[in-house]
Amino acid sequence: MLPKFHSITDAGLLPRIEKRVGEEDASHLGAFSFGTRIALTVHVPRALGSRAVVLRLFPDDVPVGRAADVVTNTDVPGLSDTVPPCGYLDLPLQFTDSAGGTDVYALTLDTAALCGRHGYGLFYYELLFLRGFDTLFTNSVNNVDFTLESSEGTRFRLLVHEADFRTPAWFCGGTMYHIFVDRFCRGAGPVTLREGAELDENWESGIPQYNAYPGAPLANNRFFGGNLWGIIEKLDMLRALGVTVLYLSPIFEAASNHKYDTGDYETVDAFFGGEAAFDRLIAEARARGMRIILDGVFNHTGDDSRYFNRYGRYDTVGAYQSPASPFADWYSFREFPDTYECWWDIPILPRLNGTTAACREYFTAADGIAASRVRRGISGWRLDVADELSDEFLDQLRKSIHAASDEQPLLIGEVWENAADKIAYGKRRRYFSGRQLDSVMNYPLRNGIIAMVRDGDATQLYHTLTELYSSYPRAVCDCLMNLLGTHDTERIITVLGDPCVGDDRTNAQLSTARLTPAQYALAVRRVKMAMTLLFTVFGVPSVFYGDEAGLQGHHDPFCRMPYPWGREDTEILQTVRALAALRREHACFADGDFRIVAHTPTAIAYERRRDDDRLLVIANADDAPLALALPRIEHWQHIPLPGQSTLSCTTIPPHTAAIFRHDPIKIPLRSKETDR
Repeated sequence: MLPKFHSITDAGLLPRIEKRVGEEDASHLGAFSFGTRIALTVHVPRALGSRAVVLRLFPDDVPVGRAADVVTNTDVPGLSDTVPPCGYLDLPLQFTDSAGGTDVYALTLDTAALCGRHGYGLFYYELLFLRGFDTLFTNSVNNVDFTLESSEGTRFRLLVHEADFRTPAWFCGGTMYHIFVDRFCRGAGPVTLREGAELDENWESGIPQYNAYPGAPLANNRFFGGNLWGIIEKLDMLRALGVTVLYLSPIFEAASNHKYDTGDYETVDAFFGGEAAFDRLIAEARARGMRIILDGVFNHTGDDSRYFNRYGRYDTVGAYQSPASPFADWYSFREFPDTYECWWDIPILPRLNGTTAACREYFTAADGIAASRVRRGISGWRLDVADELSDEFLDQLRKSIHAASDEQPLLIGEVWENAADKIAYGKRRRYFSGRQLDSVMNYPLRNGIIAMVRDGDATQLYHTLTELYSSYPRAVCDCLMNLLGTHDTERIITVLGDPCVGDDRTNAQLSTARLTPAQYALAVRRVKMAMTLLFTVFGVPSVFYGDEAGLQGHHDPFCRMPYPWGREDTEILQTVRALAALRREHACFADGDFRIVAHTPTAIAYERRRDDDRLLVIANADDAPLALALPRIEHWQHIPLPGQSTLSCTTIPPHTAAIFRHDPIKIPLRSKETDR
């Protein structure tokens, strides 16, 4: 009688699941273009006692009770339209071979048959191993690795995107720099400070306004004076740093210093330099081979805006002023005029009603806000709170900006979780179907890097990298916005140096909290390791202004301190500059494959490869040196980063990340002459 198993994690008993697309090994992938045929092969140890293998497939969002025949060919509407009433389809694998104590089963999935006329789709699946009186189910750990369980667990994810889905090649392989405009540089060009605003002249040691407690009202009307002219003055410095793309915090007219409370989408804020500074910045950046991405805050406006006009500052009839306003149905009032839907119940941020055609088209039409700025020279948008923008909004927005430029503008969404199957407000999102986003802000990577570098937990980073790479389309992986910090998070050096970060200290205490010299020295070493990981995994690194200079700060608003001009940490700065240069020199960072070749609880090693361009990255977060046994180690040559001595890939010092170049030793051919 077969032994009864409740859970199997032993590699000796676990089957090996292999996916191939043509001649390519796709076992580490889970997203494919429409029309791809996926050859699935399962190698089952005879000791497991399995007598059959079944693929159980679950199309996403299938109406319960819809009955139809099993899909047997590609000339059908699609599996998601023809699934049986049980909500899943069982597809037996065919036994093909048996050798060396292993049985082999195979099945080919045709994504055209799965999706039919839709052209894209999301599916979940599990493998069942039938053992006579019991059945074992795969339990997915990270969409690639799995255990076997006696009951159903987490299923694998299969994403099919439209066949012509492409992401901007100009973005891949580059380096992004995220600027909070008011705090970067106070330039010399003409600006106009709006009525009611204050200017803090103390750039070097001024403290941003903060409320008594998180959530308490705050005017945010105190400025440090950073502007677009200042960015122009620093473009040569940014180019020398290796920056190829600038992502700017909101620049449109608004009452606050952060500008997430837009007053007029059609006007660049006068205190930032207005339209003249905007056009000059676009031209000067282009002249240096750099592009500009703007922050699109299209989910809500400020209550002090031409659209809502609560305080009557604008010459329009705003929605707050009259039910007859042309903007009245752009907002949702419960009781006119003082009770209305807001973003996170913040009264100064009334939420836009994207279901209203006029409101939606104001942003997404061919002559709308998004497309018009693309025609003015920007290269794309980062979409604030993308989860709150409807599918129709995103579909139309992508279509309009692509029509406005032949350079394939970039769309990045603010999504904090795995975006492949994100559910927002009870609705499954289809960001990567091919009709919406190119990329998302990679907060899961940030969490994984911090877990490894600060806490010594390489396992979380391994699972994060594996899951994302196997969940997203390859084109998305190549242009993910990878980050260690943003305007919404604590500064990375603070996170990696302050053992009490995130505690219950008051804002008054946090406003002046700084690392001790010992904490700072430790944090610098950790930041260099974190930056190495950030710059070398799949995707595009985004450096939040000042992180390369050692700028400290706890949560908002203390993560938004003015840039420390003349007081930069040169050790971090030189490391970032070297990493950006490395990205320019190696094509594997643009669209090369990514493979994890080894990992332990405290270390990880992965390879980036495009044809003969191969790099190996090894990171050790342990207190002891890491000894690795890698094949053909003589072919890997260390690329020292600033401050590093030459290393061997067989031994990595504690708390170190190192990069190695594949450099095969060329042995000259023997000839008759050399034989003599």
